[in-house]
Amino acid sequence: MGRENWKRIWIGSAGNMVEWYDWFVYASFATYFAGAFFPHGNPTAQMLNTAGIFAVGFFMRPVGGWLLGRVGDRRGRKAALTLTVTLMSASAVLIAVAPTYAVAGYGGAAVLLVARLLQGLSVGGEYAASATYLTEASDPRRRGFTSSFQYVSMTAGQIIGLGLQILLQHTMSDDALHSYGWRIPFVIGALGAAVVFYLRRSMLETEIYEADAGADPERGTLRALWQHKREALLVMALTMGGTVAYYTYTTYLTKYLSNTAGLPKRTATLVSFTALIVFACLQPLAGRLSDRIGRRPLLIGFAVGSTLLTVPIMTLLGHAGSFWPALGLSLLALVVVTGYTSINACVKAELFPTGVRALGVALSYALANALFGGTAEYVALWFKNAGAESGFYWYVAGCAAVSLVVYVTMRETRDLDLTRVRTADDAPVRSRVHG
Repeated sequence: MGRENWKRIWIGSAGNMVEWYDWFVYASFATYFAGAFFPHGNPTAQMLNTAGIFAVGFFMRPVGGWLLGRVGDRRGRKAALTLTVTLMSASAVLIAVAPTYAVAGYGGAAVLLVARLLQGLSVGGEYAASATYLTEASDPRRRGFTSSFQYVSMTAGQIIGLGLQILLQHTMSDDALHSYGWRIPFVIGALGAAVVFYLRRSMLETEIYEADAGADPERGTLRALWQHKREALLVMALTMGGTVAYYTYTTYLTKYLSNTAGLPKRTATLVSFTALIVFACLQPLAGRLSDRIGRRPLLIGFAVGSTLLTVPIMTLLGHAGSFWPALGLSLLALVVVTGYTSINACVKAELFPTGVRALGVALSYALANALFGGTAEYVALWFKNAGAESGFYWYVAGCAAVSLVVYVTMRETRDLDLTRVRTADDAPVRSRVHG
């Protein structure tokens, strides 16, 4: 790959890294600020409140997917990517300055809620704009490899967030972290977003979008997307199992190791940090493999592994008494999840024509995340609070089983021509398997 291609990957994914850093530090630092915005009492109840606000952000994703997906299809991928990072910067600033319950009662929680709504809008558009940009900007023979950097950047954002958490845990007292230290990551996130905004102002539009721009006056509209409703439903179905598994083993993992396995917060954080570094390195390798053998084998491998292994992995993780067993099980889970994360961006983008690609990916993916990804942590904590935590393990496995049916019956997308004008008559199910 040439220098220009690497530059596009960097600019397209750098904003994604900042977006998901901000999105993730809310979840990873929630154990420190949960008591700041709600009355003192049951720690699990406080975590449920913050997890509920976390889930609300997901329910704004469909709105963000619709608004920013429309911008991406009508005004360009660059315009959508610039707008998303602006919204994320604003939300990070709001969280950083939000007053506590002791100062403003539930007013602080209200500010937190508004910030999460803005984050939901932003991420709802960022995922699709980034997926579309990276897929369209790449060599057709390397779309899996190039688009895999979306999850490299997402994971990098989490790694930076966890790395900062580890640093603060070792340089600040526990009382200081609960008092004011949790605000530091959000200040850093706002500054990072400002840098990415500057970088994205000079990014180039994709050639595929420019060649198709203006061809259809209804491009980027819900009416145009309705002509590809089967593809939209397919995206939702294939996302279901993957997003639940992803958020279980990334966002929720640190809390699970702390609350259920009984590991110290520092040990749980270090487990997640180490596992995510390996996970990030696996993404391009799996993406490149999909360019050779196709997308479906990796998706099917993920679904089979997640369906069969989730219950035993989560059960063993709940009894992991030290760093190494917890790390080994976490890595096993993330290797399985890689079959989905490494290629899901390009698979979704490959299903839609240029005129509704950003909107189709954004709205469908956002709806699936609102229903399954955003609620994963809340569902897990609900089962725990009800005294039936193992029910969550079966829930994750069941979602993967549903997606498995979709993966087995869907068409192979590796060799689809992104410049071809596709109609509603193009079937989203399997025609033949390449490779």
